[in-house]
Amino acid sequence: MRNKNIKSEKQVFSIIKRIQSFENAGNGLKVFLKTTHNAWVQIVVGAIAIWFGFVFNISQTEWLFVVLSIGFVLVTETLNTAFEFDIDLTSPEYHEYAKYTKDVAAGAVLLASITASIIGLIIFLPKFLIVL
Repeated sequence: MRNKNIKSEKQVFSIIKRIQSFENAGNGLKVFLKTTHNAWVQIVVGAIAIWFGFVFNISQTEWLFVVLSIGFVLVTETLNTAFEFDIDLTSPEYHEYAKYTKDVAAGAVLLASITASIIGLIIFLPKFLIVL
């Protein structure tokens, strides 16, 4: 008996399915922005970093680090949100491991934020000190 959940045959490329996958990803970002209040804080901080980048005319390499840092924080926050949705669905009752999973995912966001902050300090602090 063939299991319909297992994809054993190679699927044919479909432009319609590719477009639908982009729509699904866009819907995921909408849900993320509607449900994750920290995302807005991170977006504002990222926008401030970009503004400082223009003010201080940072180098191309510095721009790469700024953009990657902002993306790193937002990606970890997005994954953290996805993990939280999944844990809430699969473990509606309190379970210590569910708490650990959520805490570890939140810890990943914290590590990404600390890393981005250090990168921001390395790039922008010397430029602020010159202005002072």
